[in-house]
Amino acid sequence: MLGPMPLTADDRIAITELLSLHGHLFDGGELDRLAELFTADVRYDATDFGQAPLTGIDAIRDAALTLGAANAVAHHITNVVLADRAEDRVHALSKGIGIKADGTSGSVTYDDTVVRTEHGWRISHRRVLARRAPLGGLGKS
Repeated sequence: MLGPMPLTADDRIAITELLSLHGHLFDGGELDRLAELFTADVRYDATDFGQAPLTGIDAIRDAALTLGAANAVAHHITNVVLADRAEDRVHALSKGIGIKADGTSGSVTYDDTVVRTEHGWRISHRRVLARRAPLGGLGKS
């Protein structure tokens, strides 16, 4: 049995740009464009921050609006690593840096499932993991 087809350079660029689009849309308040980022039935899991998992674009939009001024003013994505999972399905791991209005910052890991749709690549599942300890917690005394 053959495994998944390797990602093309064009696929890698498109997926990396998709992940980068997240910051531009949220930072610009362009929440009406979230269908360019997520599948309609997306599952957004931020339980690591004490929030209930969200399902669907409307739930994500509503949660962002409810958070209001507590949202980060800048989302930056970096360290993107893509791995074929199955045909038209990719595992994307990336780092995120969020800057708050008061200048404080935090780091997260985005653990995404990205799928190819008729409209291009979209995130179908996102798990947001807080980075709170160096070395993934190995450096504790």
